[in-house]
Amino acid sequence: MWQELLAQVQQGNSKALARSITLVENEHPGYEKLLQSLPPSHSKIIGITGPPGAGKSTLVDALIGVFVGKGRKVAVVCVDPSSPFNLGAVLGDRIRMSDWYTNDNVFIRSLATRGSMGGLHPKIIEITDLLKAFRFDYIIVETVGVGQSEVEIAGLADVTAVVVVPEAGDEIQTMKAGLMEIADLFVVNKADRPDADMFVRNLRLMLAPSFSRKTAEVPVIKTVAARKEGINEFAEKIEELLVSSGSNEKTSWLLAEKAYYLIGQKRMKDISKSRLKAEIETALEQGNFNLYQYIAGK
Repeated sequence: MWQELLAQVQQGNSKALARSITLVENEHPGYEKLLQSLPPSHSKIIGITGPPGAGKSTLVDALIGVFVGKGRKVAVVCVDPSSPFNLGAVLGDRIRMSDWYTNDNVFIRSLATRGSMGGLHPKIIEITDLLKAFRFDYIIVETVGVGQSEVEIAGLADVTAVVVVPEAGDEIQTMKAGLMEIADLFVVNKADRPDADMFVRNLRLMLAPSFSRKTAEVPVIKTVAARKEGINEFAEKIEELLVSSGSNEKTSWLLAEKAYYLIGQKRMKDISKSRLKAEIETALEQGNFNLYQYIAGK
């Protein structure tokens, strides 16, 4: 089954791609063989992250329009908050991208975090690698805004854009160091709002090499996504950064991050929290329970 699916994916069959993602997401038999048979790919991953309400979905929608207008094929993975009851995705934001669902050059998939604390889906690496087999030019991953743990996107994307709004002015002084470090560029969306220019000046000052750990200045782009303003400049800057991100050092670092994450997942696969809880309850009843002795015996 997986051989046929992979062949169809490589031939550009979007329905086969959707089925392949489901196969991997739910760990159906054959999914590991499918992943091990994926060919090398040069597709680039663009990470879009930032706090809730920054307009990430509207920005991605506008970005799709620019890329498609240039003849690019684009995949979009939208990682949504999980329902606390069934771990499914809350799909409200995807309404903003409804214009693209019937476009042959665009593929959109919503995923739930399924309880993942990093703002990403637990199978996001495997799913983006599947999308690369389809030979998209760009794969855009929009993450849940969950704060500092969003640094996980840095281990996935070739270029990471952090989206903020002018109202975050007071927060800039205490912006989480991890979020500052992962950004290849900042997007100040809703830049038509009051004090936007002052916010941008303060942000650029904080991002200057003399104040941050970056060796080069991090670009700051102003956009008004709802009116498609600044989107062309944003797209051009992404493409410029993607060209410079293709170094062997950056590529090997990204692959090392992915390998570390996947090895950890594989080694933890036979660990069940419910079984751990049952064993600990038994040990507690017997008395003299020591957490570290218990872990050492695993």
